[in-house]
Amino acid sequence: AVVAKPVINWYSFSLYADNYANYYKYWFPGYPWENQEHFMARSPISLVGHVRTPTMLITGEVDYRTPIAETEQFYGALQLQGVESVMVRIPESGHGIAGRPSYLVSKVAHILAWFDRHP
Repeated sequence: AVVAKPVINWYSFSLYADNYANYYKYWFPGYPWENQEHFMARSPISLVGHVRTPTMLITGEVDYRTPIAETEQFYGALQLQGVESVMVRIPESGHGIAGRPSYLVSKVAHILAWFDRHP
């Protein structure tokens, strides 16, 4: 599996992503601390214990829309439970990883190499 610029934890995402003051208003019923169960039920991190599939996570290092900390949370959890995983950090890249042709080439090359190893 390959995941690019993921939202892993809606609770944390709604507090520090670039548009944090709006996410909870339009997508959730109130603040995360008032509705923890609602936020976490929709967060992939709450299901990470079931993951066995080798997983690559890709995020730009300066992505303010889905901050790299989201990727780091899932990667750390996968590592803790021994799931083969790799975290690819695209240097100087924001949310639109393809902002420069070299970033797009890097992203595609990593994905192709991953699927060559995991058909």
